[in-house]
Amino acid sequence: MDVLSTLFFDYTFQVVVFGSSILGLLSGVIGSFTVLRKQSLLGDAVSHAALPGICLAFILTSNKQMEILLLGALISGLLATWLIMVIVKHSKVKFDSALALTTAIFFGFGLVLLTFIQKSPNSNQAGLESFIFGQSSTLLERDVRIMFLVGVVLLILVGVFWKEFKLMAFDQTFATSIGLPVYWLNSLLATLTVIVIVMGLQSVGVILMSSLLIGPAVAARQWTNHLSIMVGLAALFGAVSGIVGTMISSLGQQIPTGPTIVLVISLIVLVSILFSPSRGIIWKMVKTKQRKKEFSIQLKKGG
Repeated sequence: MDVLSTLFFDYTFQVVVFGSSILGLLSGVIGSFTVLRKQSLLGDAVSHAALPGICLAFILTSNKQMEILLLGALISGLLATWLIMVIVKHSKVKFDSALALTTAIFFGFGLVLLTFIQKSPNSNQAGLESFIFGQSSTLLERDVRIMFLVGVVLLILVGVFWKEFKLMAFDQTFATSIGLPVYWLNSLLATLTVIVIVMGLQSVGVILMSSLLIGPAVAARQWTNHLSIMVGLAALFGAVSGIVGTMISSLGQQIPTGPTIVLVISLIVLVSILFSPSRGIIWKMVKTKQRKKEFSIQLKKGG
């Protein structure tokens, strides 16, 4: 208990856990629409595409200030998203193929730039590789304040466009037929997704950020068929994984926070897939066994 008490009053822990919970909450909300629109891999493509933006921002400015690096990641992520949408709209290339192509190009370019930077004599480059897997301990109070303010704006936008996003999540063809500006709404949702991913790069990294975006929504989908409940559950699962992952990382020795958060949400996803009512694998097995038993009893009565 003394260890937990000391941990909860630790300033660094408070900053990191608050930032991680905000990130998990926002990932759950935005990720719900991404999952329902069957664009889960978009988050993976965008997070990988952010790496060259981070490297180019450093090369051009020789500055490792977090706002500058994340601005580079935001521009690079938006460029990758725009490229995917253009390829899908103006060619016969399928969405998944466009994602794979864009991911390979941007991430490969990012690794080339990162290697170039690491071999350069600029001593200020140390630490850039932390964006690969993230480093939550570098979060500052200023970073968390920015995350909070950006998060409030994102939630307000989701609330304002709730009906439009809901319609697009389930029937985009109908949304187009009634005259909704589907292209611009798609662009808005993609932009919100990119912003959440960029916010998580410092904590979780470019490789694992897509897991935090998708995991809470996949878990929440197992428990309900209602969008509002799903979004609420996804936000809860994301925030809980951020808090628990940070606690485990802080209590242990040399345990990275970002991957631990992803492991916690992965465990929540596994439990949801196995035990959720109506959709869970165990639940379905039990119901199938009951049906077979009832059918067998009816056959015996009939015989």
